[in-house]
Parts: sequence; structure tokens; C-alpha cells
Amino acid sequence: MKPRMGHWPVQLLIGWLNFALVAPSIFLYLGLPMIMRQHGWSGTEIGMFQLAGLPAIAKFLLAAPIERGAPRYRLWSLLLGAAYVATLLLLASQDVATASRATLFALVFAASLMATWVDVPLNALAIQSLPAEERLRAGAIRSAATSLGAIVGGGAMLLLYARHGWVSAFLALAGLLGIGLLLLPLLRTQSAPPTLPAHSGGRWRGYFSDPARRRWTVLVVLYFPCIGAAWIYLKPLLLDLGMAPERIALLVGIGGGTVAAAASLLGARFARECGPDRALVSFAMINLGATALLWAVTALQLGMLPTVVAIAAVAAAMGMSSGLVFGLMMSFTRPGLAALDYGIQSSLFACSRILVPLAAGLLLDRGGHAGMFAGLSLGLVVALLLAMRNAPLVARP
Repeated sequence: MKPRMGHWPVQLLIGWLNFALVAPSIFLYLGLPMIMRQHGWSGTEIGMFQLAGLPAIAKFLLAAPIERGAPRYRLWSLLLGAAYVATLLLLASQDVATASRATLFALVFAASLMATWVDVPLNALAIQSLPAEERLRAGAIRSAATSLGAIVGGGAMLLLYARHGWVSAFLALAGLLGIGLLLLPLLRTQSAPPTLPAHSGGRWRGYFSDPARRRWTVLVVLYFPCIGAAWIYLKPLLLDLGMAPERIALLVGIGGGTVAAAASLLGARFARECGPDRALVSFAMINLGATALLWAVTALQLGMLPTVVAIAAVAAAMGMSSGLVFGLMMSFTRPGLAALDYGIQSSLFACSRILVPLAAGLLLDRGGHAGMFAGLSLGLVVALLLAMRNAPLVARP
């Protein structure tokens, strides 16, 4: 077996590929809400736009053709990544200020489909390329890459949009993704997966035949989405508080992304040293505390400095918990079915990731920011209770 340092080149390459893929999605799902708010969109409309992420619910179906025959994860990643680049170039021809909302939604939906689909073979490649003991670290690096994608997609691209317009932002994002695709052939798997039966319906049902995997799916659905929704609505919150868009991009997009990336790596170290079961409960407590703090500063109108502190807490909580979930998702896959099992978990994850922000948008319109964050805090209480009950499940997945 290779020494642990020997896996770092593979880890960093996988991290870069995830960064290149996620930055455009971050711009669409975390940067675009602020732009929409700037152009007069309501909280409900912003929440409804999250339905463009619906393809992620069908990730297990998208995985089926990838697993047919001898899996060609690298080829699928290249083809789907190229289609993703083409979709981003089509989005560059539109503008949120002038395009019809139906057209914009359709193109964002297409981009979401490509981003969702290419994520399946790419992460199957990651599972094949790394031993089991490296998967928590891989989850943390993926989470850190997502946070760096937030810096670029939710920060730098907003600054680029503010100064040079819509087209420049999407051209830059397409370029970043193109560079990632050029690096993809460098990734090599350790060994070929075993040959398994070809009936995909039986494969899907087989995933849930194990009681441990059934209990894990409940955590996948409920553990992360409330802290994720709190993060989505930070930019509209600051915009409503009167902060300039460029300052919001610097504070949340760049500053918050940096905090989340660092927290992902620190959280992975904690999980390796203290165990993923203890990390699962600890991070759930941090998620609840950060969102409750955000509720307090909005309900009591404590001012900008406490709000910034709460934003940093939410960023750290999101980074730690997402890294843990990503790493554990890699561990709950069967040999030879990495793409399908990852797709099943991601589909369940996406269901809650879409529905919770939609519900949060409704709460925002009816109860203001304080009402929305109170509702998200209640959801995180449920997540904490589930984590405490099921922590032994992930001690040795």
C-alpha cells in the first residue's frame, strides 16, 4: 500500500476537478439569488428557482447508463463535462436583466442537469482511485473545493459580474471547467471493479437491503439541508440590510468560502482522530448553534458586527458538516457500483437540498429573516437528535 503522503497528488487532482465543476453551480445557486434580489425578485421566486436543481434528484437514474457494461467513468466525465461547458456558453448569451424568466430557468435547468450527471462518474473515479482510509480526507477536500468554488462562483464571479457584466462571468466559469477537463486524463484508478449483475432495478433495491444503509439514508436526507439553506440566504439577508453587492461578494463569497474551506480540512482531521461518529454529533451541534446565532442577530437586530460573526459561524459549520457527509457517502458504496450507489445517496441528498430552501423562501416572505432562521433552527434540532441516535452507524462504516 502506498504511504499516506503518496495519495496527496490524487487527492489534490480530485479536489481541483470538483472545484472546476462546482464553481459554475455555486454562481447559479448562491450568487444568482443576490442578483435576483437586486433585480426585484421575491423570496418565493428565488426559492422556486432552486427547482432548477431537480435533475439532482434523479442522479441514481443518470448513473444507470454509466454502469451499463464495463464502466467508463473517465470517458463519461469528459463527454458530460464538455456538454456542461456548452451549456455555460449558452447562458453567457442571456442576461438576468433582460431574459425572460422561463428562458433563464430552462438554461439553468440544463446546466444543473449536466453538472449533476458529470458529478456521478467523477466521484466514482475518486472512489476507485483511493483506499477506504483516505475517503474522509477526500470528503474534506471535496468540501474545501466546494468552498473554494464558493469563493470563485459566489465571490469573484459576482465581482466580475458587477464590473464587466453577465457574459464575462460565464465565459470565465466555462474556462475554469475547460481546464479541469484537460486535467482529467491524469487521474488513474487503482484497480478495475468486479463484474456485477446487469439488472439495474435489482441493484437499486439491493442498496436498501442493508439496514445500516437504510438508516444512513435518513441522515443523508436530514443532516445537512437546513445549514445549507441558511448559507443560501445569507447574501439576500445582507442585501436587505443595505450592504452593497460588491461588499457582500467579498464578505460571504470570498471570506465565507475561505472560512468554510479551512473548516472542512480541520473537521476532517477531527473526524479521523476522534472518529466520524463523534464528529457527526459535534458538527450537528455546531450547525444548530450557528443558525440559532443567526436567528438571534436578525430577531434582535444586533447590528452588522454580530451578523458578520454569525455568518462566519455558519460558514464554518457548513464546511465541517459537508466534508463529513461527502466522505461518509463514499464509504457507503458497494464494490463495483460506485457510480450507482453514489447517485442514490446524492439523489436523496438533493431532494432535501431543493425542498428546504424552497420552504425557507416561503418562511422569508411570511416571517422575515428571523422567522426563516427560527424554522431552520428547528430543523437542525431534528438533525441533531437523529445524529445522536445513529452515530454508532458511522463509527466503522
